Amino acid sequence: MNTELTLPIEGMTCASCVARVERALARVPGVAHVSVNLATESATVAASGADAATLEAAIEKAGYHVPQRSVRLQIDGMTCASCVARVERALAQVPGVKSAAVNLATAQALVQRRGAAGDDADLLQAVRRAGYTAQPLASADAGAGARRTEPVLPVVLSALLSAPLLLPMLLEPLGVHAMLPALWQWLLATPVQFVLGARFYRAGWSALRAGTGNMDLLVAVGTSAAYALSLALWWRDPDGMPHLYFESAAVVITLVRLGKWLEARAKRRTLDALDGLRALRPERARVLREGTEHEVPLAEVMVGDAVVVRPGERLPTDGRVLEGRSHVDESLLTGESLPVAKGPGDAVTGGAINAEGRLVVQTTAVGSASMLSRIVQMVENAQARKAPIQQTVDRVAAVFVPAVGAVALLTLLGWGLLRGDWAQALIHAVSVLVIACPCALGLATPATLMVGTGLAARRGILVRDAQAIELMRAVRVVAFDKTGTLTVGQPRLVGCRATDGDADALLALAGALQAGSEHPLARAVLQALGACVVPAAQDVRAVAGRGVEGSVGGQALRLGSAAWMEALGVHDDALAAQASQWAEQGCSVAWLATAPPTGETGRALGVLAFGDEAKPTAAQAVQRLHARGVRVVLISGDNRGAVAHLARQLGIDDHRAEVLPADKARVVGELRAGPPAGARVAMVGDGLNDAPALAAADIGLAITREDGTGTDVAMETAGLTLLRGDPRLVDEAIALSQAITRRIHQNLFWAFAYNVVGIPLAAAGWLSPVVAGAAMALSSVSVVTNALLLARWRYRVQ
Repeated sequence: MNTELTLPIEGMTCASCVARVERALARVPGVAHVSVNLATESATVAASGADAATLEAAIEKAGYHVPQRSVRLQIDGMTCASCVARVERALAQVPGVKSAAVNLATAQALVQRRGAAGDDADLLQAVRRAGYTAQPLASADAGAGARRTEPVLPVVLSALLSAPLLLPMLLEPLGVHAMLPALWQWLLATPVQFVLGARFYRAGWSALRAGTGNMDLLVAVGTSAAYALSLALWWRDPDGMPHLYFESAAVVITLVRLGKWLEARAKRRTLDALDGLRALRPERARVLREGTEHEVPLAEVMVGDAVVVRPGERLPTDGRVLEGRSHVDESLLTGESLPVAKGPGDAVTGGAINAEGRLVVQTTAVGSASMLSRIVQMVENAQARKAPIQQTVDRVAAVFVPAVGAVALLTLLGWGLLRGDWAQALIHAVSVLVIACPCALGLATPATLMVGTGLAARRGILVRDAQAIELMRAVRVVAFDKTGTLTVGQPRLVGCRATDGDADALLALAGALQAGSEHPLARAVLQALGACVVPAAQDVRAVAGRGVEGSVGGQALRLGSAAWMEALGVHDDALAAQASQWAEQGCSVAWLATAPPTGETGRALGVLAFGDEAKPTAAQAVQRLHARGVRVVLISGDNRGAVAHLARQLGIDDHRAEVLPADKARVVGELRAGPPAGARVAMVGDGLNDAPALAAADIGLAITREDGTGTDVAMETAGLTLLRGDPRLVDEAIALSQAITRRIHQNLFWAFAYNVVGIPLAAAGWLSPVVAGAAMALSSVSVVTNALLLARWRYRVQ
C-alpha cells in the first residue's frame, strides 16, 4: 500500500530543476508516483517502503535542500516517564516531524520538522489527542515549565483534612483509641478524594483514552480502590466500628501532592544557572549618535551603533572597542576568574562587566545573534535533548505502568485466593499501585543534565549535545590542533629571506596575496608591513591546506607550505637550508614562488618564518590529561620542525605534522583504532579547517581564541565549546562529565531501587498504602534533590 508524503524543497528556480528532482525521487526504490510543484516549492511522493529520510537524501543528492526548523512546545499535564513516551509518540506521528524529544524536568518538547515556516497547530492537536495540552514556546520563555509552581493551598487543605484520619492510627500503638466514626471519616476523605485529588482522575482518564497508563492512573485506581473498599465495609456494618481505609486513600493523595509541590520547588532551582546567564543582559544601552549619548531600550540598538559603557556597567551588546581602555570581567560568561584587559580593536561580549574605564564599543551583534543569546539557546537545546542512557530508561518506562498493574492484579488474586481475605488483598494491591515510581525514572536523567549543563556554562564549557557530555567521561585519547589551540594563535613574522636579497619587496608581494585573508599568518604579514603600501592582487584563490595563489602586477604567484612547493617541484638549496634552520627553532615557514603555466616548474622567490608562542596553560593541560591516564596527540598542518618543537616543549610524545584538513579526520579514525583498541577519541580545534576532524571524533571540542574568533564554527560543529580558550578546560570537561554521569547513575539506581525493593515489599503485605505513598513521593523529591547537589561540584586536579 502506497503512503503519500509531501516534502518542501528549497533551491528550485526553473522547470529543469523540477525535472531533476522528479528524476531523483523516481529512482528511489518503492516510489510509485512523484509530483513536484515549483510554485509551492514542494514534492508529493506516493511510495511504499520508502521513508522520508531516503527521499530527503535523494533530493540533497540532486543539489537541492529540504528545509527544517525547530519548534519548542510547553507541555502541561505530564507527571512521569510514561507521559513523556506518550507525548513523543504522538508528536513523532505528525507528518513532517523528523524527531521529537520531551523533557519531563522542563515540561517542554523540542520538535525537528520539515519546512522553513508554517502553522504548528497539528503538533498541538497531536498533544491534545494524547491527553495533554501544549502551546508554542518562544526562546525567551524557555524554562517556564520548570518554573511553574504547584499551588500550596491544595496541599495544605488536603493535609488538614487528612490529619484527623491519620492521627488515630498513629496513636493506636500507644493505647489511645480515638478512631473517628465512619461518617466523619467519609466526610473528611471525600473532598480529598474527589476535589483535591481530581487532577489524578483527569490525567488518568486521559491516559486511558490514549491506551496507556501513567503515575496518575496508578494513584487514581489505588486510592479509589481503598475508598470503595471502605464504603463497602461501612455499608456491611453501618452501626459498628469496622476498620475502614479512608485514611489510606486521603493520606496517599496528600503525600503525592506534597511530593509534587516539593518536586516543583526543586526543579525551579535547576534553572538557576540559566537564569543567571539571562540576567546578564541589561535592559537599556547608551548609544552615541552625533557625539551625544542617548539612552535607549536594548531592542533599539542596531549593528554598527557605537555604545558607551561606563565603569561598573554591563556591556549591552557584542562588539569591538573603538575608544578607551579598561578591564572586563567575563567570569559569568567564560568562567575566567580574572578581569581581562581590553583596548581599541579588542572584541568584547555582551553581559560582561566593565571595570574601571569608559569604553566606546561598536556593536557587531544584537538580539539572538549575540554570544550571550546563543549560549543560552544552546544550553536550552542541550537540556531538551536526551542523553543515550535516557533512551534505555524510556524503554523501561514504556512497559512500567502495565507491569505494575499486572503485579497489583497478581497481588490481589494471590492474597485473596490463598488467604480468603479479599479486603486485605485489595489493600496490598493498592500499596503496589501507589508505591510505583515512574516519575522518579523520568526525572533521574533530565534533572541532572539541567543542573550539569548550567554548571558547565558557568565554568566556560558550553554543552551543545547532551550525548557529548555523557561520552566525555570515557575519553582515552585527546587530539589537539596546534595553532590557536595549544598556541596563542597570533603568530608574528620573525624572518624573511629573498633570493634576490630584497626582503621588503618579497614581503610586499606576500602581503598583496594575503590582503583580504583572516588567516593568522596573513595577519602576521600585514602587521609586519604596517602602513606600507601593498600592491593590488588579482584572481586570489585559497588552496585548502596548501596556501594561496594569485596574480600581482601581472605575475602569477603561489604562497604556501614547503610540502606544496615540493609537490610542485619548486626548490632552492639556500632557501631550503634557511627554512630547515627556522623549522628546527619551532617556526612555521611559508614559501613564495612563481606560478608558471601548466607543465613548467615555478621559481622560488623567498621564504618567510613565523613564530607562535605556546599558551601559558598548555603544558599544564597536557600534564593533567597524562595524570588522568589520557593519551595526548598533536595534529597540525604545520611543518615537522615547528610541530616537533612544540611537542617537546609541552611533553607530547605523539605528534603528526603536515596533515591536511581533510586528512585530520582520517588520523582521528586511526587514533580510534588504538592503542588502546577502540579508544574513545576527543578532538580539540579552533577553526573551520578543524571541522572535519571535530565531526569525525567521538567528541568534538571547539576552543575559542582570545579575540573570540573561531566561535561560529565552534558552536555549530562541536559537541562542546570551551569559551575562554584555555586547554586546561579539556581535563575539567572530562571531570565534569564523570561527575554528571555518576550523579545520573546514582539517580537511576535510587529510582529503580524504590521500585525493585518497594513493589515486592508492598506485594508481600509489609507496606501499608500510607507508607507506600510516602515512599513514592519521597522518590521524586530525592532524585531532584540529588541532582541539585551537583551544583556544589568543584574541579579537582588529578
